[in-house]
Parts: sequence; C-alpha cells; structure tokens
Amino acid sequence: MTTLKRLSALCVVFIIAVSIVIGQEMSVEDSYLRESVEILIIREQSRTGSREQKMAALRFIGDAINRGNTGGDIRSALEYLALEGIVNQTRENGKLINNFPDVRKQAITYLGDLGTAEAKNTLIKVLLADPEPIVLQEAVKSLTKTGLNDNEESVAAIALLVSRFDVLNPDNLLALSAVDAFEKFAAANNGIRDPNVVRALIRISEGRYFKPVQERAKQVLADLRKYGRQ
Repeated sequence: MTTLKRLSALCVVFIIAVSIVIGQEMSVEDSYLRESVEILIIREQSRTGSREQKMAALRFIGDAINRGNTGGDIRSALEYLALEGIVNQTRENGKLINNFPDVRKQAITYLGDLGTAEAKNTLIKVLLADPEPIVLQEAVKSLTKTGLNDNEESVAAIALLVSRFDVLNPDNLLALSAVDAFEKFAAANNGIRDPNVVRALIRISEGRYFKPVQERAKQVLADLRKYGRQ
C-alpha cells in the first residue's frame, strides 16, 4: 500500500506539473496574440489624422513599455509620432493640419525611455527641425536620458539648438535644459571637447536670459575645466 500511495502521489504531482506547463504555454500564446493585436492598433492609430487617436496610441505604447515591450514596432511608431507635423506632414489646401506638439512631446518622452541608438537619432532629428520650445525641452531631456554621445553628436546637436534660438527667440527653460544636458554629458563622458558647446555656454552666460540661467551656464563652463586637468 505504501508503494501504491507513493505512486499515486507522484501521479498527482505529475498532473499538476503538466497542467502548470500547459497553462504557461497558453499564457505565452495569449500574450503574443495580445501584443500582435496591440501593435496593429498602435500602428493604425498613430497614422490617422486624429489627435485623439494618436494620444490613444501613445497610451497603449506606454502600457507596452511598462510591460517590457520595447521592440522595433514600438520604436517605429514612436519615431513616426515624434516627427508628426514636422517631417510627416499632412496638408489640406496648403494648410498643415497635423501639427500636434503634445503628441510629439509624449512620443519623445517614451523615446528617451527606450534609450536606443535609433531613438537617439530620432531625437537629434527633432532638435534640428522642431520649432516648439516645449517639445525641444523634452527632446533635450530625453536625449540626455539615453546617455549616448558618440563622436559628441548629441551635445553638438544641443549646442546648435541653442544657437538657433539665441539669435531671435531666446528661451530660458530651453537654455536651462541645454545647460543641464551639457553638465550631465560631461560627467558621464569625462568632459566635453566640442568647441560649439563652449560657445553655447558663453552665449547663455552673456545672453538675454534670466540671471539664474546665466549663472548656471557660467558654473558649468567653469566645471568643464576640471576634466582637462584629470
């Protein structure tokens, strides 16, 4: 009887184990199906002309990223939305009808969360082309979040942005975000050697900016000297 009981117990354990495995396999299949449908919806929503549908797509993207889905389909949708109305333009009777800064701003935030080289390249495109300071501030923050600065191309793009706005439309928050970015990139890469960054900091320290912004630029400019002495 003892042997029979042991065999019975082993059978019960085996059945439970098989049930768990089957359940896990079904869960993986269901999860894959869900993600496939979700990607389809995101792709179609992001390409509609409706701001509301694009924002809905971004909510789905946020959920996907939180679950760890940062694949190519998600990145592609974010790249499209980050350039909505700038590179990807829709016009009716010559009028631009898909200029949605809030859509671009949210997409840019998520690109920073991805932190990939492809995301970095899109963020640099935004810095070079977008006219909205609120979008550009987010792009600078997201670019800094990626930490990627091969050949100092990230800091060079930020410096060019400062130059672009400094002449005609200096913006304090944008300038401050640039200064913060220079400081963080310098700390992460043992300094910055692009002369355009130095020029940008000088522009801000002597330009038409609030005193605290000027002082921050002066401080970061002084701090850059310490890397040369290491």
